[in-house]
Amino acid sequence: MFIPLVYLFVRAGQAQPDQLLELVFRPRNLELLWNTLLLTAGVLMICSFLAFPLAWLVTRTTIAAKGWLTVLAVVPLAVPGYVMAYALLGIGGNLGVLSQLFGIRIANISGYWGAVWALSLYTFPYLFLNLRAALMGLDTSLEESAQSLGYSRWEVLLKVILPHLLPAILAGYLVVGLYVLGDFGAVALMRYEAFSYAIFTQYSGAFDRIYAAWLSIMLLALAGMFLLMEAYVLKRKRLASVGSGVGRAVSPKPLGAWQPLAWLYVAFVFMASIGMPVAMLGYWLFLAPPDISVFWQVPVTFMHSALAAMPAALLAVVLALPLCFLSVRYPSSVTRLLERSAYIGYALPPLTLGLAMVFFALQTAFFFYQTLGLLIIAWTIATLALAMGPIRSALLQMRPSTEEAAYALGYTPAATFWHVVFPRLRRAVLAALALVFLFCMKELPITFLLAPTGYSTLAVTVFSRTTEGLMAEAAPFAAAIVLFSGLSVGMVLNREAQKGAR
Repeated sequence: MFIPLVYLFVRAGQAQPDQLLELVFRPRNLELLWNTLLLTAGVLMICSFLAFPLAWLVTRTTIAAKGWLTVLAVVPLAVPGYVMAYALLGIGGNLGVLSQLFGIRIANISGYWGAVWALSLYTFPYLFLNLRAALMGLDTSLEESAQSLGYSRWEVLLKVILPHLLPAILAGYLVVGLYVLGDFGAVALMRYEAFSYAIFTQYSGAFDRIYAAWLSIMLLALAGMFLLMEAYVLKRKRLASVGSGVGRAVSPKPLGAWQPLAWLYVAFVFMASIGMPVAMLGYWLFLAPPDISVFWQVPVTFMHSALAAMPAALLAVVLALPLCFLSVRYPSSVTRLLERSAYIGYALPPLTLGLAMVFFALQTAFFFYQTLGLLIIAWTIATLALAMGPIRSALLQMRPSTEEAAYALGYTPAATFWHVVFPRLRRAVLAALALVFLFCMKELPITFLLAPTGYSTLAVTVFSRTTEGLMAEAAPFAAAIVLFSGLSVGMVLNREAQKGAR
């Protein structure tokens, strides 16, 4: 976990003192910082516009088909940011869908607003899920008390509800913000010069690898500031009820005259986040299809992705099992340090992690450079924390008394783990495998930097062909990603529904 950090700073430390001052205080850095912050702010604003009203409708109103609306609000996670950017780029221009079908010529949707909408339409479900859970758990007696004191509905929203939603909002903002900082695909396709795009340009063009390292450190510092800001805002906040009694469930209110406007808003959200990319893919697949030979390449490219993703998923789970077991069953300062170190890779922006692994291979293990093994290890570092989530939760729910009983019957620690603990962790292990596998199948920045020459995955193929303007040739690969991701998201939602029913 510390290898990427160490080698990133080692590479950056190769700068001479006078060169260091020039690199750090270069005017372009300030421009990149402003562009990155502006992009993050724009995405958070659009995500709030998409997620908050939708979460309110499915939790606080009597709108019909709440279950289906909730499912549809999560489905956009199946359309990665670079695929969303691909769909937006296919709308405008002389060869775009509007021009070809209706003779309407509009400028290409690119630059700042193209990147903002591509990232927002993909990431708003993260904020929606946090807000939905918080709204469902909020004690409605607090609102009723405020109304009895003469507060208007807007005052209740601003002074009672929003402060209690602050942890959920910040948690969603943190996930979305870190994703935006580390995104490379949508930003590069939209030609918007944020930190991630500048890092890739410096590295791929071999202009200045030391400058690329310092840009990565600046991006890492920016991500760290997001974490510190969230911790500072939530410091000493106490939002739990301190009175006696039990919180009451939400009583949904009818929409009344607002119902047509609510359904219009819902239609806009789902047409933009699901309908638009599906329509674009349908156009390039059926109305302007590529050569049939392109379709035959999809299974091979899918296998390339899967053959790298599966070992990474297995390795992440194998490493997560002892880490989780030690931290839960044998808590100490050492095990806490081990557990927290696992989050380094997940917190690192993917492009920064990939670049650090490049430096590591070039300076220490050159034989490892441009190999599938290096890509698998980098994916494992990036996803270890993701694999630990389900496993750690399952261990916390298990009673230690069952293991103590096995010890009393003469079982060794290894036999106890294999015969008593592991069978109860099978579902959690499968969930961890699925999460990491799905992440790796869609992952772009690390793959683009570390994949062996000529080893094309689905994500890299979509990005490369879209960059070259080959929209039709990219469509089958983009459709494969959306289909596979959609099935995976559907399986997760179905499992959650079954758990809720039980």
